[in-house]
Amino acid sequence: MKVVVVESPAKAKTINKYLGSGYEVLASFGHVRDLPAKDGSVRPDEDFAMSWEVDTASKKRIADIANALKGADELILATDPDREGEAISWHVLDVLRQKKALKKDTPVRRVLFNAITKDAVTAAMLLPRDIDQPLVDAYLARRALDYLVGFTLSPILWRKLPGSRSAGRVQSVALRIVCDRESEIEKFKADEYWSVEAKLAQAGKSFLARLYSVDGKKTDKLGIKTGENAAELKALIEAGQFNVSSVDKKPTKRNPYAPFTTSSLQQDASSRLGLSPSRTMQIAQRLYEDGLITYMRTDAVQMAPEGIAMARSAIGKFYGDDYLPEKARIYQTKAKNAQEAHEAIRPTDMFKKPEALHLDADQSKLYGLIWRRTLASQMKSAEIDRTTVDIAVNVPGRAVELRAIGSVVTFPGFLALYGVEAKSDEDEVDEDSRELPALAVGDKPALQAVEIEQHFTQPPPRYSEASLIKKMEELGIGRPSTYAATLTTLKDRDYVKLEGKALHPEDRGRIVTAFLESFFNRYVEYGFTANLEEQLDQVSAGALDYKTVLRDFWTEFSRHTAEIKDLRVTEVLDALNDLLQDHIFPPKPDGGDRRLCPTCGTGQLSLKLGKYGAFIGCSNYPECKHTMQLSDAATGQSSEAAAGDGILGTDPVSGEEVHLKAGRFGPYVQLGDGKEPKRSSLPKGWEPAALTLDKALQLLSLPRDVGPHPEGGLPIVAGLGRYGPFILHDGKYANLPDVEEVFTVGLNRAVDLLAQKAAGGFKRGGSAVAAIQTFEHDNGPITVRSGKYGPYVNQGKVNATIPKDVAPEAVTLEQALVWIAARAEATGTKIKKAPAKKAAAKKPAAAKATAAKKPAAAKKAPAKKPAAKKATVADEDVPF
Repeated sequence: MKVVVVESPAKAKTINKYLGSGYEVLASFGHVRDLPAKDGSVRPDEDFAMSWEVDTASKKRIADIANALKGADELILATDPDREGEAISWHVLDVLRQKKALKKDTPVRRVLFNAITKDAVTAAMLLPRDIDQPLVDAYLARRALDYLVGFTLSPILWRKLPGSRSAGRVQSVALRIVCDRESEIEKFKADEYWSVEAKLAQAGKSFLARLYSVDGKKTDKLGIKTGENAAELKALIEAGQFNVSSVDKKPTKRNPYAPFTTSSLQQDASSRLGLSPSRTMQIAQRLYEDGLITYMRTDAVQMAPEGIAMARSAIGKFYGDDYLPEKARIYQTKAKNAQEAHEAIRPTDMFKKPEALHLDADQSKLYGLIWRRTLASQMKSAEIDRTTVDIAVNVPGRAVELRAIGSVVTFPGFLALYGVEAKSDEDEVDEDSRELPALAVGDKPALQAVEIEQHFTQPPPRYSEASLIKKMEELGIGRPSTYAATLTTLKDRDYVKLEGKALHPEDRGRIVTAFLESFFNRYVEYGFTANLEEQLDQVSAGALDYKTVLRDFWTEFSRHTAEIKDLRVTEVLDALNDLLQDHIFPPKPDGGDRRLCPTCGTGQLSLKLGKYGAFIGCSNYPECKHTMQLSDAATGQSSEAAAGDGILGTDPVSGEEVHLKAGRFGPYVQLGDGKEPKRSSLPKGWEPAALTLDKALQLLSLPRDVGPHPEGGLPIVAGLGRYGPFILHDGKYANLPDVEEVFTVGLNRAVDLLAQKAAGGFKRGGSAVAAIQTFEHDNGPITVRSGKYGPYVNQGKVNATIPKDVAPEAVTLEQALVWIAARAEATGTKIKKAPAKKAAAKKPAAAKATAAKKPAAAKKAPAKKPAAKKATVADEDVPF
């Protein structure tokens, strides 16, 4: 018997089927151990010794593997064919040796397969090798670097910038890319320019021609600066006669794209399918484990010879020989620091069309994208005729020339299967895709109209997830397996937010980036990070010792951090004020002091640090209590609005003035100006501009007594809290559906809401939350619900948060099982099998009799279910 170790149960089940009874295939469920999240896990003073810890769930996996090895003839490590997979195999082997679970004479082999198909797996078993120690060393270096940066920088951030989460080696550089683009946008100044375009007709067919030159000087895109100039040129063209002076026809070719790498797959899945990088990798993982595509973490564009041959055969079958080039196309990777360990992402069987497979919607879309891209990469080029026509405008004393450009696809080639993405510039799209009428030198087209249009130059676009990945790849930052995780980390830490497809840096992210640029600039430089990646590649190639890399990095980094630790907070704030000046202190229209306090008129505005993060305050504090959120300053609100000094009126009961103010946590109302005045924040959805005195007094009246509870007589109180409107009784809360109800809720309604909350757990809006989705499962029903911390899935006592990029309505059973299993493992919670239905309890005698007659069947039946469920739960439980 040979024991084979892979990452996930889904792979284990499939591979076991291929290998047969002489093998036992077990899953490690990804990494079996990691560095503990505490100081001392990597010890530079001990030549970078590392302490590894096996978590509770992994101990059971290791025990299962150890038990299987007792009678085994061989251990085969068959984890993924990349650095991470090599590291998992190394960890498994190292733990087994420490447990003395391996006999001295038990051979250990490492095998690689790029696709989970019978041919690929059986072929791999014939080509075993030892663990690639240089690949493992590169993993150890990367893991140590990430740990040392994170555990050294993060405490400094917490002390110097309260409210900041942490800093990571790659994440910090990716965040800087986003923040740098935002700074470009803020500093951008739009330039006005005008376009002049004539609508002409020849032989009854209209076409457009743009102004190309005036008096021998070409008019480039930004050449016409004013409307007056454009109107003058329009009048000039309208007064002229038109004559075709030259016609230039050039046949051109457009070559197909290379097959997918991890990066290009994530980019195209985002732009063409609207899938986030993390969702793309989840789906691709599933397709890989189902044997439909090759391994999906790669930056190689090459295809294996058998893959090329299969693609060419499929093209011939589905599209005909006209679309098949004489020779196969061979692609070479040009990406910096590329890992050529395996081939591009492609279908394992290219004769399997997407529509012939029974896949869910997202899987079908992604598989279809990969299938089309792969076949298109081996198809003929598209053939296009591009025509350029110059038209002279005969005007006495002036030389004016128009140019019309058009193109016609004469043979679609690969475009028949994989079209080109539309360009973002509409003018370019229109001009390049126009079709012209038949024109010859000497033709005199007729003028139909002349159009002039005002334009303004646009700032560079914000990064999307796809374009950020492309930029990171160009700079050599990160690796295919880290892109999706890096973006997820930035969003989870509230350093960036996704609006539509655009990534916007949050204020917290901009402050962290400014801090790192000011005091750790070298470590967020693009070149430095890329150079470090190159060194790690040298380690993986066996050309550089990984501890040399760690020593060189740590010597300088530790010295630098020791100096920064002694910085005073005021020095940090001064640096941030200067670096973020354009963002938080935008210039005033009158050219006045942009940092002058609008409340006291003498103090200087500055960044301040509070328990919950940064805000803007006055240097004359505590005499002047002017505060402002960073977002308010960045939007360029007027000083008066920012100061929050609006007086809504006078409270008729106390006679004190009611103020509307802007604080660092948002707008609020305040009664009077005493030492501890009563205050209340504005609820979500209430606009300060629309606030009236009556509404403000209602807010200031909270919390309000609803009445005594009929059982016990303790008071019921209604109020506003961090998570919205609520009612409170005897320490127990229930939510209200609408903020307006906090002012009107009566005793009967309040008692009913409290009873419902007690009966059914968390409620939203005072009534039991209806399940968004419900799935039946052997271990009890699984529901998708909306909770106060966001949507989640539930099974029994296990609640697992749904990732931000997955809509609750789109959750599948397989995804839910993965999240629940991961949460159960993280918390050590056991998922108990659902109890027998109550109907069976009505006839105890019959039930006993049945159990007595068939004891074997009664015991075996439950045992089959957990195994099947286990295979499903961790289908995607492999680290990206």
